[in-house]
Amino acid sequence: MRKHGRALAGTMEQAAMDSGGGDNPDLARFSRAIDAFNLMPLWERRTPMAPGSPCVPALWRYAELKPLLLEAARLITKRQAERRVLVLENPSLKGSTFITQSLYAGLQIILPGEIAASHRHSPSALRFIVEGHGAYSAVAGERVTMSPGDFIVTPNWSWHDHGNLGTEPVVWLDGLDTPFAKFFGAMFREDHTQERQPNSHAEGEAASRYGANLLPVDSERAALASPLLRYPYDRSRAALALLARNSDLDPVHGARLRYANPATGGHPFPTMAVFLQLFPAGFAGKPCRATDGTVYAVAEGEGHAEIGGQRHAFTAHDIFVVPPWCPFAFNAKQETVLFSYSDRAGQEALGFWRESRD
Repeated sequence: MRKHGRALAGTMEQAAMDSGGGDNPDLARFSRAIDAFNLMPLWERRTPMAPGSPCVPALWRYAELKPLLLEAARLITKRQAERRVLVLENPSLKGSTFITQSLYAGLQIILPGEIAASHRHSPSALRFIVEGHGAYSAVAGERVTMSPGDFIVTPNWSWHDHGNLGTEPVVWLDGLDTPFAKFFGAMFREDHTQERQPNSHAEGEAASRYGANLLPVDSERAALASPLLRYPYDRSRAALALLARNSDLDPVHGARLRYANPATGGHPFPTMAVFLQLFPAGFAGKPCRATDGTVYAVAEGEGHAEIGGQRHAFTAHDIFVVPPWCPFAFNAKQETVLFSYSDRAGQEALGFWRESRD
């Protein structure tokens, strides 16, 4: 400490000979002097303690994206690309591959007969099936058939591969919490020794164990991610329609349900919350803002979202993002269903999540 004190005094003495600036030249010289110690004065910080992020609202029209996905499928093979994905990158986060500072989103296409080789990684992943039939995702030794509107769970560090046994291209939205792993310096990835992992569970086993409001008797520890691998759209859609018919609509979100981990009742992932909501035709939502950045995929319908003072018209299969603490409101031209995921689970666990309804 004494050595550093003498060094600081010497640096300050040198700084005193430099020309100062501002209202307090001694303070300005002090700020320059402590830079040699990799220090900066808190009172000079330029980032305010306020909600929000650099992310901006953005919408991707599926009518424009699908031809690009098909072109990518023509230009590069699945083996060359491993995962043939077009990343939805926030315009304010160029080069990051992220749609918000805490979430990743990408559209993946797989052609008939193709296999996306098995691997695993530390980020958790979800799939929302956009269109096409005949594809599957094998997760932790169980093959899961995918249909449009289904929500598929891929817990972190679980082996997973995909295949298309059908006759048409299949497209889905990938959602990952990659920025969390990157922030903590905990990004790991590993390839399986085989292109397809061995199936150690019968298809439908996870649903039979965890999908009927029952738990195995010997179920002791709560899983971090949902052990239920597939949430079928037809069942989720029916529950949503029942809620819309028999309950008062939320003035912001209409009829809204959250996907739950059946073992805990919590969110499907430690970091990501996942939702499905319905707006009846003519719904005009009240404005709201929340601290979680949210990615929306239009499952059905047509309407527009007012996000940060910008109007974004959407139709089926379009994708848009609402940045943290950015005002938004929904309007439905026809009955509309939105699938969404956000970092709300992580924020709630840390006590950060807030919402404001204007």
